[in-house]
Amino acid sequence: MSPDAAKSIHAAPELTERGFLHTQEEGLFVPAPHFKQLKHAYGFDDVAIVPGEFTINPELVEIGMDIGPYHFGLPFIAASMDAVVDPPFARLMHDAGGLGVLNLEGIWTRYDDPRPILDEVASVNREEATATLQSAFQQPIRDDLIAVRVQEMKEGGGVAAVSVTPKSTKQYAPLVQEAGADILVVQSTVTTARHESSSIEGLRFEKLFEQIHIPVVVGNTVGFSATLEVMRSGVAGVLVGVGPGAGCTSREVLGIGVPQVTATIDCAAAREAYLAETGNYVPIITDGGIRTGGDVCKCFAAGADGVMMGSPFAATTEAPGRGYHWGMATSHADLPRGTRVFVGVNTTLQKTLFGPTSRTDGTENLAGALKTAMGMCGAHTIREFQDAEMVIAPSIKTEGKIYQFAQAES
Repeated sequence: MSPDAAKSIHAAPELTERGFLHTQEEGLFVPAPHFKQLKHAYGFDDVAIVPGEFTINPELVEIGMDIGPYHFGLPFIAASMDAVVDPPFARLMHDAGGLGVLNLEGIWTRYDDPRPILDEVASVNREEATATLQSAFQQPIRDDLIAVRVQEMKEGGGVAAVSVTPKSTKQYAPLVQEAGADILVVQSTVTTARHESSSIEGLRFEKLFEQIHIPVVVGNTVGFSATLEVMRSGVAGVLVGVGPGAGCTSREVLGIGVPQVTATIDCAAAREAYLAETGNYVPIITDGGIRTGGDVCKCFAAGADGVMMGSPFAATTEAPGRGYHWGMATSHADLPRGTRVFVGVNTTLQKTLFGPTSRTDGTENLAGALKTAMGMCGAHTIREFQDAEMVIAPSIKTEGKIYQFAQAES
């Protein structure tokens, strides 16, 4: 570059929309220093919860959760996956104090008896699993089975929560309400309040609420602005998390996602802003990637009101998946964004939720872990636990644990 050209770079720089410095004299472009800045985002293994200045006994804490008019003694939701929640499992979750969500676009509304499909999915090798699911999902959804499954979930007084995707919501929401469902979950990989589509009018939550009058939980989001806009539309809850689930491959296929601790903190900030703005409290539910009691506790300390889990429940004897489960987008005909994973059948719903347990890895007695952590932080309620201090601690799971690693390898 000539001295004159070098001098012209600094003559009259203008920052263009594409983030380059442009000079009129020479028409030169040089990279701008701030085209795009990245912030650090944190997952469960990157952070730790700091104990409080005083402690309380675990039996004195309250861990309930509210969605609309419904109160749940446990802030745990079983994910709307075919291999996790069937109507009997949903009833068991209700009896335990939590909530199970049935996927209304899965095999439970396509087949009178989905058990042969579950057997087949469990029997094929990994390379054949996705094609098997794609084939099973070619069977159309039946309106009559929607009503049947809702009534099966409500047997014994259970709360019936069901999920649909945004593209199907306008079609199925009236049927869901007519069938007697109590909570509707509208769930996709990413959900926003503003969406452009080729249809005359896409899904608008404000208009949806003119047609149905049951609580609607919407997801998934990971950021402040999108979550705040979704809350302003009148939803009863927001699911947080894009791609962290064990059976989800959206992060590999699309490169989309935010680690769960950061996503929860940012969405909790939106909840607080909406509360200050309207006086209405909309719970946020961290969804996906949760495996142990430590993960559960970090969700709530980061600001969650509830957690949605798949893998921990898929491993129970009561789950319908024969030790397997898969992401909701695994069966997509053109771009599958999930895979079948094997977790085994190695526990029960009772042990997963409440113990007793002899395991030391935190995969059982999740309610006990939450209560104990809250007690150590001096939190009587989840709302108080949301104020717990957290630190960035990438060595939290490895510091001083050399003997554990040596025993695991031997």
